[in-house]
Amino acid sequence: MPATNWAGNVTFGAARRERPDDLPALQRLVAGSPRVRVLGTGHSFSPIADSAGTLVSLAGLPRTVEVDGVRRRVEITGQWTYGALSVELERAGLALANTASLPHISVVGACATGTHGSGVRNQALGAAVAEVTLLTAAGDLVTIDRDDPAFDGSVLALGRLGIVVAVTLEVVPTFRLAQTVVEDVADEGVEPGLEAILSAAYSVSVFTTWGPGRASQVWLKELAVGPPTQDRWGGHDADGPRHPVAGMPAENATPQLGEPGAWHERLPHFRLAFTPSSGDELQSEYLLPMIHATDAWRAVDAIRDVVHPRLHVSELRAVAADPMWLSLTGGVPSVAFHFTWKPGPEVASAVAAVEEQLSPYDARPHWGKVFSTSRERLERLYPRLPEFRALVGALDPDGRFGNELVDGWLGLDPRG
Repeated sequence: MPATNWAGNVTFGAARRERPDDLPALQRLVAGSPRVRVLGTGHSFSPIADSAGTLVSLAGLPRTVEVDGVRRRVEITGQWTYGALSVELERAGLALANTASLPHISVVGACATGTHGSGVRNQALGAAVAEVTLLTAAGDLVTIDRDDPAFDGSVLALGRLGIVVAVTLEVVPTFRLAQTVVEDVADEGVEPGLEAILSAAYSVSVFTTWGPGRASQVWLKELAVGPPTQDRWGGHDADGPRHPVAGMPAENATPQLGEPGAWHERLPHFRLAFTPSSGDELQSEYLLPMIHATDAWRAVDAIRDVVHPRLHVSELRAVAADPMWLSLTGGVPSVAFHFTWKPGPEVASAVAAVEEQLSPYDARPHWGKVFSTSRERLERLYPRLPEFRALVGALDPDGRFGNELVDGWLGLDPRG
């Protein structure tokens, strides 16, 4: 089990690290640990996964997958990554409707923190979950499905309800996409029509550096049926493969140039065969109602002198509404403002400046990334927090699955 997270900015401080090899061993471990958290692939940028007691990896447990092509569902155990699952689904002629930009991340971890891809009709990844099976503090296996009133509080739960040992996901028939990068799109082409740009294809990303005299890139991931998008917003198609960060090797990115391919080889920005390098970035992200997209663009642009020097790249994406209690969308169509920062002490001031600029638009921070939003503000942004706290009290009355960071966000007593 790694001593640090993927980015290297967090060193895990758990007193014990364990990797049980079967479910009974995991149950015994939970029963004997007053504090326990699960570490997935370590792609969060904060100590969200850490524990004051025991840090657990599920990688040693038997990994199973059950595909139901008739009901279009797949049940997987808790240690699957999106890349590995995508290969299994494609073999069965099935697909996930949405993925994140990295295929290397844990399915369960991504769902638990609100991770998303892009597309005005594509919800956050956790919205695909139809059932979740938890190992609770009492040692019980509890399955919660969509008929349960607590379901919308049980998927995006920040690991606070128990250890997710299995999830069932809804899937769709396999499909093909073509990816095109449009370059040199000037601000005049983005700012007034941001919502239209983000609606132009199945999945769309707008990349910018907020620098003076900059030009943006628009990454279009279009269904490989029907005519492609014609509008280029004053830009032009790239003449070769591109990486989202200028100067980084384009071979790490998924195929572009309008070449059709399987969904799982186009929806992520990065190829599964290339493990992204670590140690040179931090990330923050804020979701806010799509109706504020242009105003929010202008608000960030107003502090470009603060943002640009500290930034590798910024990405804007659309996210469809979902009903999860701790949803980053707040139940409305949303736009995500993502920032990939150059690591250093200056990041904190840049994050604070971005949060101040976006605060009038009810911006919600990504749970798995760097933010400084106060607990009082989180309480206002998440009106269903009292219900979530009640659910935690029912499933984890002693606070076994808490940690100081998460419980501080949620207004929970870390001692249970």
